[in-house]
Order: sequence, then C-alpha cells, then structure tokens
Amino acid sequence: MKSATLPEPRITRRPGHRTLAIVAMVIVALASPTALAQETRDADVERLARELDALKARVLTLEAELARAREERSLGEVTVSADKRDLEALASVDADGETDPIEDRRDPIEIGGALRFTGFWSESDESVKGTRGDSGLDLFRIGAEGAIDDLLLSAEYRFYPFMDVLHHGWIGYRFDDEAHVEVGLTQVPFGLLPYAAHNFWFGVPYYLGFSDDYDLGAKYVRNSGPWDLHLAFFKNGEPGSPTDLSRYSFDVVSVRDSANEETNQLNARLAYTFGRETGCSHELGVSGQWGELYNTDTDRRGDQWAAAAHLDSRCGRWNVQLQAGRYGHDPENPAGMTRDRIVLGGFETSYEVAARGTLALANIAYNVPIDWAPVDQLICYNDYSVLFKDPEGQRKSQLNTTGCA
Repeated sequence: MKSATLPEPRITRRPGHRTLAIVAMVIVALASPTALAQETRDADVERLARELDALKARVLTLEAELARAREERSLGEVTVSADKRDLEALASVDADGETDPIEDRRDPIEIGGALRFTGFWSESDESVKGTRGDSGLDLFRIGAEGAIDDLLLSAEYRFYPFMDVLHHGWIGYRFDDEAHVEVGLTQVPFGLLPYAAHNFWFGVPYYLGFSDDYDLGAKYVRNSGPWDLHLAFFKNGEPGSPTDLSRYSFDVVSVRDSANEETNQLNARLAYTFGRETGCSHELGVSGQWGELYNTDTDRRGDQWAAAAHLDSRCGRWNVQLQAGRYGHDPENPAGMTRDRIVLGGFETSYEVAARGTLALANIAYNVPIDWAPVDQLICYNDYSVLFKDPEGQRKSQLNTTGCA
C-alpha cells in the first residue's frame, strides 16, 4: 500500500498545528457518545425518583384508609342488608374483628298475630235489634313467617268464636331472587291476587271457591320483571275429612246427599304488569284450573274446571279491579241425582251453587289522604260481583258492598 512506503522518521517528528487539530477532533468524536449517554441516564434517574415519591404517597394513603376501616369494624359497625322479604339481621363483631353469624343475631323467623273484636247491628236479626246492636270476639290469629338462607316458612292459625282452623302453612325453597317453590297448605293462584275485593264480605268469587282459597299441594312462583307466573298442583282441599266444615276456604264437600270431594287439581296463572315501576301500573292476567271430583258413592271421578281473565289497575290513589270467568262442575253422582248443583262448604256451613256459570266483578277503591297518627290509611270502595247461572229458571246472584276501611 502507498501509505506503507512513507519514511518511518516522519511519524516520529513533533506534530504541527494541522496534526493537533486532527487529534483534537478525534478526541471530541470519541468523547461525545459518552456525554450524551450520561445525560440520558440522569434524566431517567430523575423520572424514576418522581414516580417512587408518588408511589410512596399512594401507599401512605392506602394505609390510612385501611386503618380507618379496621377502626370502624372494631366498633361493630357491620350491617347485614335485608333480603327481599325485609328480614334484617345484625351481625356482632368479636375482639379480633371477626363476625359471629350466630351470637347476638335476631331470629330470622318473625312471630305475629292479631286480636279483633266486632260491634254490629243487623236489620234481619230480631235479638240484635232488641239490644240495639251486639259485639263480641271476631278473630284471634297467630302466625310465623320468614326465611333461613334459602328456606322459607309461612304459617297462620286462626281462632273464631265458632271454630279454630289452620289458615295456611307451608315451607318453601328460594332458587333465586325471581323464583321459589311452596309445599303445604298454600293459596290457590287464580284471578286477582291476593284478594278479589276490598271489603270484609269479599265477593261472589270467594263464595264459589275462586278467591282467597287455600289447598294442600305444591306451587311454583316466578316473578321475572313485569311477568308473574304461578304453576301449582293440589292433591286435595284443606286437610281433614271432606265432611268437615271447619275450614277457612270454601271447597266441594261431602255433606247432605252429596258425596263429592276435590282431588288432583292443576292451576296456572300468568300476568304481565304494564308500567310496573311507575305511579300508574296495570296488571293484565289469565288463569286456568282443572281437577277431579271423586264421588265415594259411585267410586267414580268427575271433573271440574275454571278460567278467568283479570285487570288490576293502580293509578295514584285509585285502584280498579275487573274480572270475568267461566266455571263448570261435572260430578259422577248416583243415578237420579241432579248434576246441575254442587255443594260447597266452609266456616261451619254449607250451601248449594249452580254447577256451571259465568261470573264477573267490578271493584273501585280510593285511598283517601289522611294525616292522623292512629290511622295508616283510609280506603273507600264500591265492590260489585255477579253470577249468571247456566241452568234454566235460576236467577243471577249478585253482591254489592259500599264502605270505607
């Protein structure tokens, strides 16, 4: 190479100004990357220091919040929220801050009851007219209701001056917030619930066994938003003999010359509520019922059925109830015995009703504004119901009640 032929003594001489400049440029070029890297490291260190200070401040804040929470917990400020049945339980806290689910906890099963006396005057009772009215015991009842986890319980026993009877009694299981099942003496899902009236005397559907009726069986209930579904199977009416008239609900009974009783009944009820979460809601629903009538004299099974549609409208202080339906009883009576009538019984009495007919009701009520401590609410109403009987020559039955409660 040409550079290799340069004389050796030339590179050993003292460098001139040009050579010094070149050496200085090489030194600067070699030193620049090191300086830039140092500046970058200094910036990273400052940024990490700032982030570390922020993390320290956050840790201090969290420790303060945790200490405050522990202090509140040690003071026993722990509340278990109520479930959908408004059952409240207060959990105690021990010295270590752990909750005790049993000690100092209120019983989730609530015991309640009522005592009621009645004063009355009757135009048709001469003894009452002679004493200018009468009074006496009307009802004493005691009951239990509540839930333990997902197990449900509801029972009530009633004492009247002329009888004492189990009004209802069932145990259940809650699958979730929308569905549960009831097994025992439970309300039959048919028509307007829980009552097809506002008054003490109820209406025609009640005396036909289609309102406030309780039978022995199992019922599935599902409340899914605006939808309300009931499916039920009832083995028979109220517990006891079909000849026993000490019963709260009116059922087909075996008294007089009748030997029929209810058995193997299926019920279905479906309702939808429009405007469910507003001040003006309207429940529109349909109900169906089918079951057997066993006759002990003939050892044969007839049948009974019913269907109804209803509207329950609640707007502000007004409530309007409408219902219409059909029913039929086809008993397997002995030869020569009429099939146009069926015997119902309850409340220590019995009576005959048309075996087939059409029923309707129209009720209206108003919740009167009232500001008086002893009275929670004052409801004035007019309830009207009617039965059109199928057999020829029978007059309609109707009941109209006007009053305030």
